[in-house]
Amino acid sequence: MEYKYFMGKALEQAKKALYAREFPVGCVIVYQDTILATGSRKGTSGDFPNEIDHAEIIALKQLIDLKVNIDKNRVVLFTTLEPCMMCLGAMILSGISEIVYAYEDIMGGGTNCDLTKLTPLYKDCRISIVPNVLRQESLELFKVFFKNPKNSYWRGSLLSGYTLSQ
Repeated sequence: MEYKYFMGKALEQAKKALYAREFPVGCVIVYQDTILATGSRKGTSGDFPNEIDHAEIIALKQLIDLKVNIDKNRVVLFTTLEPCMMCLGAMILSGISEIVYAYEDIMGGGTNCDLTKLTPLYKDCRISIVPNVLRQESLELFKVFFKNPKNSYWRGSLLSGYTLSQ
C-alpha cells in the first residue's frame, strides 16, 4: 500500500477543514487500495466547539453508511493527527486493522495507551499503528491554524505551543 499517496488524500481533507476555519484534521479509509470514506474535522469554529465531529468519526460513519461487505482486517485508516481515545476506541470497535497517522498529538493522542491493561474488548484487538507519514506536511497545516488569531480552538494549549515551537 502506498502510504504517502493515501496520506496525501487525508491531507486534502485536512486542507478542506482548514479552509473552512476548522481544526485541520483529515481522514481517509482505504480498502484494497480504494478510498471508501473520507472525513474532515467539523465543529471547532465559533463560540461553541464540539468534541464529537472528528474527521475519523465522520469517515467511520460514512463507511458504515456504505453497507458494503468487506474484510475489516484489510481496512486501513489514514489520519493527519494521531487519534484521540474516542476515535481510537471507535476504530477498534469498527475492526480497523491499521492506523496510519501524520502528526503526533502530544496533548490528546491515544495510540500509546497500553491496551493490554484494558478490558478484553480492547486488549484482545490486533491493530497496527504507523506514525509520522508526511508528518511535516501535516505539521505545517497546524502551524497555519494556530498562527491565525481568528482560530480560538486549542489556542494556548500544549498542542499549540508544541506545534508552534517547531
